[in-house]
Amino acid sequence: MSKKSKNIVVFVMSLPAGTVEQLAELERILGYKIEVLLLVDSRTKKQASEGTAKNCTVLTCDFSKPEKIAETLLPFQDRLLAITCRSEKSMPRFAAVLPHVPYLRTPTTESLLWASDKLSMRKRFAVYDKKITPTFTVITKNSVEDREKAIKKVGFPMIIKPTNLAASLFVTVCFHEEELEKTLRTTFRKLRKAYEADGRDESPRVIAEEYMEGDLYSIDSYVDSRGHVHHCPLVKQVTAKQRGHEDFYNYLQITPTGLKGTTIARAHSVTEAGIHSLGLRSTIVHSELMKVDDEWKIVEIGARMGGFRHTLHELSCGINHTLNDVLIRIPKKPRIPKKCQGYACAMKWFAGKEGIITEMKGIKRIEQLESFNSIKINKKIGDKAVFARNGGRSVFNLFLYNADRSRLLADIRRVEKMVDVKVASRKK
Repeated sequence: MSKKSKNIVVFVMSLPAGTVEQLAELERILGYKIEVLLLVDSRTKKQASEGTAKNCTVLTCDFSKPEKIAETLLPFQDRLLAITCRSEKSMPRFAAVLPHVPYLRTPTTESLLWASDKLSMRKRFAVYDKKITPTFTVITKNSVEDREKAIKKVGFPMIIKPTNLAASLFVTVCFHEEELEKTLRTTFRKLRKAYEADGRDESPRVIAEEYMEGDLYSIDSYVDSRGHVHHCPLVKQVTAKQRGHEDFYNYLQITPTGLKGTTIARAHSVTEAGIHSLGLRSTIVHSELMKVDDEWKIVEIGARMGGFRHTLHELSCGINHTLNDVLIRIPKKPRIPKKCQGYACAMKWFAGKEGIITEMKGIKRIEQLESFNSIKINKKIGDKAVFARNGGRSVFNLFLYNADRSRLLADIRRVEKMVDVKVASRKK
């Protein structure tokens, strides 16, 4: 069978806009036409429309029935080149598909599940090297016993978060027992609805972990089938908490950073330890790190691309993140330029309080800024503004780029001054 017959790249559950176009470079590298398939669980049909794109074939089947997955993929088995998943919430479904593509280079199903569940992940980190992970414990219900266990093992302040949700959803810091009781009561009530809305099969669980004071960074990496890791530039993350809001979403992400080479090398070393502790291979990996003084700790690792990363790395360094995600699985060496041409940032804007949006000032003026690249507006007047910690989504997502870091920072400051999202006060 010729190499040209292996020409299908499969995406599981979602296909972000622009993905097919971003894989055009793969066709130039291989010298033949590539086809894209989107495989969707038929129990969540609404996701099929999200991934439908030009030159993409959508296949559906019931992922709860292994024979249906095998039957759906069988006509394409001899032509499969690679398989990937770009959605954090879909990793358990991705793991369910992998046994049915035995001749592709993929992560193991176990490693995907370890990387999708923060409790399993923490346990693996602790076995490999306790110094790379904060203290943690699982909370199964809002009981006196579970709260006392968390207080004794973790202590205050502590972070409460679901074990398998991304995007900082329902992440809360607690400073005393009253806050802990209230947070757990609210979190467990809302989690089940959030899981149902996402079409997730897992049971909701919560983890309590040590609250660390430090600077937050993240890094996307490519891991080949032998465990060798190639790193993208680090990304500096500024949380809403650092901006004075009672929330933990990533308000601002900027890349590349101004860190020294020796500091970056230590971040790489800790990241690789985390990746190897999870046994990840033949995949892209997104790692969140906390720099506490001169030490690095792993916040979490996911076997997928980080949020906004394709755009950020393409703007700043000319990296085709989507292409590299496939190259590492074929396997071929990912293409990472040695130098970056400028600086890029992504900004997630939430309203200052929850309620009905009554006015959105300054958003149109953003497009006149020198560093403006693109904006996606997610809310309009009349929509409800909800904090990320309560399961809400941003008002808008903004991308800026400038070859000069100081001018980029100046435009970020201008955005902060010109935008004002007004929300109606709740009735008492």
